[in-house]
Amino acid sequence: QVQVVESGGGLVQAGGSLRLSCTASGLTFDDYAMAWFRQAPGKEREGVSCISWSGGRTYYADSVKGRFTISRDNAKNTLYLQMNSLKPEDAAMYYCAVHSQYKYGYCSASWSTNFRDFGYWGQGTQVTVSS
Repeated sequence: QVQVVESGGGLVQAGGSLRLSCTASGLTFDDYAMAWFRQAPGKEREGVSCISWSGGRTYYADSVKGRFTISRDNAKNTLYLQMNSLKPEDAAMYYCAVHSQYKYGYCSASWSTNFRDFGYWGQGTQVTVSS
């Protein structure tokens, strides 16, 4: 049984930092690319960042480039998202997802919008940014 669990969310002031973590079990973690998504109330789900199986390739939404860094530790089955210079518009529920339906270990060209390529999702961790 695959389990995906996020942690690390919380309340932070604008300009501050948070590091999200995501642990996946019940699968061979380094077989898959992984990604972070977010969804704010009343808004559509947004792809934030994706990372290949080895960590060698990373992709970011334009809205977070230069501020967020995705990384992974395959020995620990853990995915990270370091978020710096946080803005109020970054506030959302953040989800970790396994790119399980794209069986090449890399982020597909449509990773940020083709949610069906992600077969396993966590329950989310809330990020709140005060202005």
